[in-house]
Amino acid sequence: MATPLSDTASDTPLSPLKTVAVVGLGTMGTGIAEVLAKAGREVIGIDISEAAAAKAVAALESSTARAVERGRLTEEERAEALARVRTFTDLQAAADADLVIEVAPESYEVKQQIFRELDGIVRPETILATGTNALSVTRLAADSARPERVLGLHFFNPAPAMRLVEVVSSVLTAPTAVTAVTNLALDLGKEPVAVGDRPGFVADGLLFGYLNQAAAMYEAKYASREDIDAAMRLGCGLPMGPLALLDLIGIDTARRVLEAMYAESHDRLHAPAPILKQLSEAGLTGRKSGRGFYTYEAPGSATVVRDALTPLDGAALTSGRTVRSVGVAGSGTMASGIAEVFAKAGYAVVLAARSEEKAQAAKARIGKSLSRSVDKGRMTAEAAAQTLDLITAAGSYDAFADVDLAVEAVAEDLEIKRQLFATLDKVCKPGAVLATTTSSLPVVACARATSRPQDVIGMHFFNPAPAMKLVEVVRTVLTADDVHATVREVCGRIKKHAVDCGDRAGFIVNALLFPYLNNAIKMVQEHYATLDDIDAAMKLGGGYPMGPFELLDVVGLDVSLAIEKVLHREFRDPGLAPAPLLEHLVAAGCLGRKTGRGFREYARR
Repeated sequence: MATPLSDTASDTPLSPLKTVAVVGLGTMGTGIAEVLAKAGREVIGIDISEAAAAKAVAALESSTARAVERGRLTEEERAEALARVRTFTDLQAAADADLVIEVAPESYEVKQQIFRELDGIVRPETILATGTNALSVTRLAADSARPERVLGLHFFNPAPAMRLVEVVSSVLTAPTAVTAVTNLALDLGKEPVAVGDRPGFVADGLLFGYLNQAAAMYEAKYASREDIDAAMRLGCGLPMGPLALLDLIGIDTARRVLEAMYAESHDRLHAPAPILKQLSEAGLTGRKSGRGFYTYEAPGSATVVRDALTPLDGAALTSGRTVRSVGVAGSGTMASGIAEVFAKAGYAVVLAARSEEKAQAAKARIGKSLSRSVDKGRMTAEAAAQTLDLITAAGSYDAFADVDLAVEAVAEDLEIKRQLFATLDKVCKPGAVLATTTSSLPVVACARATSRPQDVIGMHFFNPAPAMKLVEVVRTVLTADDVHATVREVCGRIKKHAVDCGDRAGFIVNALLFPYLNNAIKMVQEHYATLDDIDAAMKLGGGYPMGPFELLDVVGLDVSLAIEKVLHREFRDPGLAPAPLLEHLVAAGCLGRKTGRGFREYARR
């Protein structure tokens, strides 16, 4: 039986969509029903399964009870919200709805059948919305008797918590329908972004390409699942690593979305990695099955348990070399940041540059950084003074004669780095470890500039080095085991999280980050969505700390273009070719915040 409607006229929001039917009461449908009910809408929940409808009601009761416990709802508000939700097993119940939101399984056949039935049930002016994230809204609209009233309304899971809603128009959608649902989303406290009809829309369109590349990286045994996930969490500030996120979304769901994207784009970056098919067909679909890329305590559990692929704690097979003193080559922000990190950990540091003046300026920059730490209460003035005393500024690399580890942090130019490594080869004592901080150039090319390539390794810090916890440890085919062990041990001492990867362009982070940024640029270039909507979509829908265009302007468009070119040259994939818009902006001198203009304009200081 239906629950009677409650009288909420005095609290009714301004949007004319007052009665909303939600078709499909799975996790997403139930979440949308909760959002609508809390916002004063009359909700008609419809599912062909009585059990699903009952489960949805129980879930609503439970979630609203938690909201009361946390002080987010009063008991009276909870009772009123629950009274606004009625459940049915027949589509006829949608007859009085102003809006129908369909969140049935991702199948054209299922969704088309629902839309055909709704055509004979709802009023002519009723708006029909699909919650799909992978299927064509245009195709669904074309099969409807009133295609101008059909659009996409893509909520994100969990709907009560996630603020983003993508409002998807087809070429057939009437502007009045778009306006009505956009206003509804605002009334619900959501952030609507307007997008066109293509698989994945904005957030999933960018997210799933990135997830697919991470799966392919793991499948190629380039890096472990733990290192890939840690690299993206610590290197980019993401709430979850890509493989853990695939397990949460459902590997079968991700594969289906990617197949829809590839069918339209024919971009190899969207072609589902074979491992996604293998895991899906084996029933290893992620958390919901209890096993995917990781193994979980039970189906539906979020608790990861050890399995055959879990690395052993502290399982170093080789002892490292002793490191007491460290040389840092360079005078820029990265060099001074790395020197500060080592000095804070108690190492004697030689900070060398091409001149005494540059080296002293770099040491002075470290002094200012330490003073800021003192002002913020992160260290005492005495500790700051002791740290600075551990750093010796030198105007020649000859000062590296006795260091145990030399870390290069000069310009990202291969010839400059090769010349420096040839110098380090002559200056540094036998057995010293030589490391490059390159983010995209081949480490082995630096190694081959020396007579001891076995002593050379990549040690890629992230900027700002004192704050960022990640170091990518890059072995070449020539790197000795004890050199690798040395750097891993040093990372532990300086309190950095080391991840292992091989010597190929972009390593882990940049190889996954920059194709995502490039695809965002292509969306703007194709007039698919605005800068602001794309940035909002990725922050609100993907949990990213910065939108792609905010990040590009911070990194520098010239730096981004250089990395894109390296990735394209290494992997020869047409989908990795730098977006022409990025090349045009760089050619025009619009490099981001550092020039006052990039994708956006900035006030000059």
